[in-house]
Amino acid sequence: MSHSADSTAPFDVVVVGGGPAGLTAATYLGRFLRSCLVLDAGDSRAKWIPESNNCPGFPHGVAGVELLRRMKAQAMEFGARFESAEVGKIERDDDGFTLSDGARSWRARCVILATGLADKLPEAPWVEDAVACGALRLCSICDAYEASDACIGVYGPAADIGAHGLFLRAYSKRVCLLPNDGDGADAMRDAIAAGVRVLPAGGTLGFDGERCRYTCQDGETIVFDSIYPFLGSTTSAGIAAAAGAALSDGGEIIVDGKQMTAVPGLFAIGDVVSGLNQISVAVGQAAIAATRVHAMLPFVPREAMQAS
Repeated sequence: MSHSADSTAPFDVVVVGGGPAGLTAATYLGRFLRSCLVLDAGDSRAKWIPESNNCPGFPHGVAGVELLRRMKAQAMEFGARFESAEVGKIERDDDGFTLSDGARSWRARCVILATGLADKLPEAPWVEDAVACGALRLCSICDAYEASDACIGVYGPAADIGAHGLFLRAYSKRVCLLPNDGDGADAMRDAIAAGVRVLPAGGTLGFDGERCRYTCQDGETIVFDSIYPFLGSTTSAGIAAAAGAALSDGGEIIVDGKQMTAVPGLFAIGDVVSGLNQISVAVGQAAIAATRVHAMLPFVPREAMQAS
């Protein structure tokens, strides 16, 4: 590795985020013989996955926690270092980047942001248990197949949930929209035409330990096999914007074809960039970014590498 034993020397690359995107980038960089530090806040969205059945190479499924464990072990095998940190600031100067969590700082020649996003979920103490058993599902693209022919609810703003309900209608004839507001009837028209039922807005979600239920204001209660909440998400794209990167109207970091932002040497990959929030997409972006970073960094011949 080209990272000096001197703790003040910059890493070739600091990867911010320890989800599938960041861990893939770290593995590639290690195999490119580049020094890599992963700063991980420990809150990857993948941790919420009870079992992924569309992750390549796992035909019988893999839990998100197990996938992260395997990917981290692989990155460490090729020399990646890890520290627990929540980066709040990135600054660029003539020599590279300084990253800080408010108490500590790190230096890097290049930075790859892989901080992902955090789903906004219903405010209830049972949410984690409901996700763990599949009563709440977070990604219809990921797992609608597992909900085939089930009784499915789609919860969120009326203006947003119609398209999701229509998508799920291909998997079940029992799909209901559960609007948490009273606006957006036009946005639900196609779903309604396809046979999706719309329940009155303003109902209450509950969980009995196995399944979720929706209780309307008139007292009617429907029990669902699975409910998909679509309440939006939050990201840490703001730290990239503060460093000079551009954001889309939707708050995603804008990158070029090699995943680099408007700031030279600052890259972004995964859910913080892509509108299609999938592990396979994040992994592909990680490979592209890591390869471009390697090409940008100074060439080091084999004998110099071995001497260091």
